[in-house]
Amino acid sequence: MPTLTFPDADVFRAGGGEPALRWGLVSPGWIAGEFVRNVHAHTFQRFTAVASRSQDRAEAFAREHSLAAAYASVEELAADRAVDVVYIASPPSEHLPQALVAIAAGKHVMIEKPLTSTAAEAQTLADAARAAGVLLMEAMWSRYLPQASVTRALLADGALGDVHAVMADHGQAISPAPAHRLSQPALGGGALLDLAIYPVQFASMVLGTPTSVTAVGALAASGVDESAALVLRYGGADAAGESGAWSTLNTSMTTRLPNRAVIAGADAHLEFAPYFYNPTTLTLGSNDHGAETATWVDAEGLVGFEALSYEATALARYVGEGRGESPLHTLDETVAILATIDAARQQLEAAAGVAPWSSVGQAR
Repeated sequence: MPTLTFPDADVFRAGGGEPALRWGLVSPGWIAGEFVRNVHAHTFQRFTAVASRSQDRAEAFAREHSLAAAYASVEELAADRAVDVVYIASPPSEHLPQALVAIAAGKHVMIEKPLTSTAAEAQTLADAARAAGVLLMEAMWSRYLPQASVTRALLADGALGDVHAVMADHGQAISPAPAHRLSQPALGGGALLDLAIYPVQFASMVLGTPTSVTAVGALAASGVDESAALVLRYGGADAAGESGAWSTLNTSMTTRLPNRAVIAGADAHLEFAPYFYNPTTLTLGSNDHGAETATWVDAEGLVGFEALSYEATALARYVGEGRGESPLHTLDETVAILATIDAARQQLEAAAGVAPWSSVGQAR
């Protein structure tokens, strides 16, 4: 029977030697407001500027969050010498052009998930950031939560044995109206990019890049994916050195799913309570019938969106270390995750006999 003990969490606590950077924000909105509020409350990072297509909106956000400058364009914000990092919170369709402006100005860049609408766009950004010598990072907050470090340590220590399967889902009863960004292909809408990216990145963290992707689901009237079930395989039993592991991942923007995750190993299993991509509890159990379980509870005290602050501290730490990307969520992995989503979306489109989503988005 495996030992049911948890390793200590490696926490991105503020004040660990990271530089205090000055941040600029592109596209003020709901998630941007949550991010700024919690970064200011729980880190030494500070937002100094905001940019929006509407000067009035930028100024209103600046007043609300006590920012020094408000701009009506990304170009103006990128030219501000008092900005070290640009955080982009616009719809996915705008991530590539806006980030290219910031990178060209020599700024480090954090982009709300997904990094871009497609893997090809993500590769373009990765290449640009590497050439410019700046850090580029997707704001995948789940990777920087204390529970993620505990999970990685358990896997590295072999506490679960060989991992055979990963199961995860993310579904919300959003049912967006036709005018909503999630309903519009040209804005990078759909459940896969907005919701499924959490279970897909989770499976990637555990098992790496899949060797095959199988997807079934449904498209909304607008052409975006509204629900999907993905089966990912990671090599086969015949392939030398490959595990033959698999993951089953579900998403929907029309109904609420359990929003749980499980890593099933040969010796033990690790369960994540809802919502698995938020700060939550872990349960570790032996695979023996009727065996006891152990529970890990996050002792840091940051709940909900307060934990967005971890990724800001992580970025600052990486900048201080001279890195160009996150070692916990590399640019190559980010591109591969989007390639998995690309493949799933293409299968849904082919089954429905509709024009590729990507061709609609690229025509913007």
